[in-house]
Amino acid sequence: MRDTEREAELLDAEHRLQAAQRTGDVTALDQLLHDDLIAIGPDGARHTKHDDLAAHRDGTSVIEELVQEQLELLVAGTTGVTFLLGRVAGTFDGAPFAARLRYTRTWTYHDEQGWRILAAHISPALPPA
Repeated sequence: MRDTEREAELLDAEHRLQAAQRTGDVTALDQLLHDDLIAIGPDGARHTKHDDLAAHRDGTSVIEELVQEQLELLVAGTTGVTFLLGRVAGTFDGAPFAARLRYTRTWTYHDEQGWRILAAHISPALPPA
């Protein structure tokens, strides 16, 4: 498979992830998150795939708005990275939030499963100038 095809598939996976986050689609998230996922949230806390799925399933993590402002991606063989800048609003651990965030996600590609997120880092982003 050429890198341009993998790039197109990674872009599609990123968009499916965003849609699943907005709708709380735990089944889709389960397919897109690698079983060994480690994610670092904007507060520095460490989260696993189990943590993320449980938060969506029990409603402690609800994303009401996720607006992509900018998206870049890199693909090198079976490794991909997406860099998302966006506005996000919803509820986390029972508290409402609204923030402009940067997501850096490292994806791995497997022939049977496609792209899945292995690692992620989320940090606050400055408001637009």
